[in-house]
Amino acid sequence: MSPSGPASAAPVWVDPAAGIERRWFLGLRFTPASLDTAVDMIAARPADAPFAYVVTPNAQWIVGADKGDPRYVQAMEKAWLVLNDSRILRLLSLKLWKRDFPVAAGSDLTAALFARVITPDDPITIIGGGAEVERRLRAQFGLKHIVWYDPPMGFGRDPVEVDRCAAFIREHPARFVFIAVGAPQSDFVGRRTVELGGATGVAFCIGGSLSFLTGLIKRAPEVYRNASLEWLYRLIQNPRRHFGRVFFQSGPVLWIAARARFGPAGARSHGDPDAAPPGAN
Repeated sequence: MSPSGPASAAPVWVDPAAGIERRWFLGLRFTPASLDTAVDMIAARPADAPFAYVVTPNAQWIVGADKGDPRYVQAMEKAWLVLNDSRILRLLSLKLWKRDFPVAAGSDLTAALFARVITPDDPITIIGGGAEVERRLRAQFGLKHIVWYDPPMGFGRDPVEVDRCAAFIREHPARFVFIAVGAPQSDFVGRRTVELGGATGVAFCIGGSLSFLTGLIKRAPEVYRNASLEWLYRLIQNPRRHFGRVFFQSGPVLWIAARARFGPAGARSHGDPDAAPPGAN
């Protein structure tokens, strides 16, 4: 005979990210979480929780937002976690403001999830990345349930194609979604999926992280990463591709940080990791 009494209620999941106050730094609002903290929050999120997405802004985002490009701010407005991808930003925060700024780089986050959280039976949805990345993921990690959609080049300028990516995520429920089509179009796919509703799982806007994880592209050795010189390694490996990214799309962050630290009070507040956004009381 079964015991009498009411069935015990399922535990209610409390979103840990709700208790972490965003930190305003050089024009963007970040979730000041370390890699381990981010992995723990992601692992604890129920598979059937409403869809959420994680973005990992770097120096290029800071420069784009400072130039007035609204895409960089809009792409992260509905994000669940906004993690610092850049050791350079951490170094600037330490040197100029004497405050730590935790790093949870997209490539490190991806590797940690596959090492510590994702199992062969977990459903995985991938947007972009390419067929070879999918094949290598299956071979390296024994993944049994991958679905993959590869949007056309330049799809980020086509709202219909962005919606098609979002619909694919909704129609293929997965605990983990990897959006590997570059910034900020990856992040717009995540945002649009939230707006359309009906999807579950958590998505990671992680650029080329799956290519690094599978060995399709060689990542900078650890000695470069620990010295905040991953950008230099990439520049040496492919100067034609990375010259513009390093010196024009990312390099101006040094001037932005200096202006914020040593400029007028209004500009300084943009660089203070603990400051409120402009206009806040």
